Amino acid sequence: PPEPISPQEHGLDFQRLLDASAYKETFRQDMIRWGEEKRRADPGFFCRAAVEGAVQPVWVVSDTRRLSDVEWFRDVYGDVVQTVRVVATEETRKRRNWVFVAGVDDAESECGLDQGVSFDWVITNDGDELSLDQQLETLLQALHSRL
Repeated sequence: PPEPISPQEHGLDFQRLLDASAYKETFRQDMIRWGEEKRRADPGFFCRAAVEGAVQPVWVVSDTRRLSDVEWFRDVYGDVVQTVRVVATEETRKRRNWVFVAGVDDAESECGLDQGVSFDWVITNDGDELSLDQQLETLLQALHSRL
């Protein structure tokens, strides 16, 4: 198999990797493989990197993708951790130009949290701005009450 790719180690354009471009898709499977190797060697590697230097009273760690990530945060920070899952229907995702890619979108990196996690919050983002705003306001009020 091809060598796993780390964006930093291979001089990839980080900003272009953040969007939904063909550029990102060209390297996606190799980056997933690189991430899996790092995670196998050290399950907390990416979690520690996400919180390194953080001093704010509330952190938003976006894009956790595996049960081991959620378990790491719960083990390290206990009851203060609040998990939030954002969902959208497949129809909504397709309207946003998502196209299923076998071997990528059904891999653990994309669906590792679809089962086995009890989320504290589930936010629906199907394009109804008022509904989304109401859900986020409820979440924010709950977080503020815990400070």
